[in-house]
Amino acid sequence: MAKQVFLNFAVQDVQKSMDFYTALGFTNNPQFSDDSGKCMVWSDHIYVMLLNHEKFASFATKPIADTKSSLAGLFALSVESADEVNSIMENGLKAGGIEPCEIRDYGFMQQRTIEDFDGHTWEIFFMDMSKMPT
Repeated sequence: MAKQVFLNFAVQDVQKSMDFYTALGFTNNPQFSDDSGKCMVWSDHIYVMLLNHEKFASFATKPIADTKSSLAGLFALSVESADEVNSIMENGLKAGGIEPCEIRDYGFMQQRTIEDFDGHTWEIFFMDMSKMPT
């Protein structure tokens, strides 16, 4: 079996969160989804599990963090162009996400940040290695 990454997020509203992640470009894998959680696929190796609080708590060994007021982690997705960064962001904003800071342009990398309804924070970025400083 190939190595894969599964990120598990506690969310208030599973369906609303699934719709948001679909707008970002994730697809749902119904094989690993039910009313208590949705498996959202970014690539063959990266998955995000959107779990209601009861389901999430059944796996947790600590209380669920309030990610609306505290940062639990930064999750980054690389894409193939600055235009794709902007397209994903626009779709996510239309779906109800928020952009907590301005775009960051480092010359070789453009990065934007979006938060979902529960405060989970994503960095969407494009890196042009041909412009990387030496």
